[in-house]
Amino acid sequence: MVAFMNERERKYTMLGLRIVGDFGASIAIPVVVFVIIGQWLDEKYQKGPLFTILAFVLAALISGKMIYKKAKEYNKEYRDLDKK
Repeated sequence: MVAFMNERERKYTMLGLRIVGDFGASIAIPVVVFVIIGQWLDEKYQKGPLFTILAFVLAALISGKMIYKKAKEYNKEYRDLDKK
């Protein structure tokens, strides 16, 4: 049996899915890009995993800042859904 959602439930579900996708991309993209650059620098300068580790830490910090900023925006959007 297929359960149909009312309009309010649909809005909350769509917001939740958008948040999951946005947060996932905000974490994955910087990590992948910075680690690739770190690995390239490690090979170029023969420094072992030094640049890869530094790149990962930098990516984690950037991702954390992006998530924090987006969480505040999504909080406002979530609260606005209750008002409609």
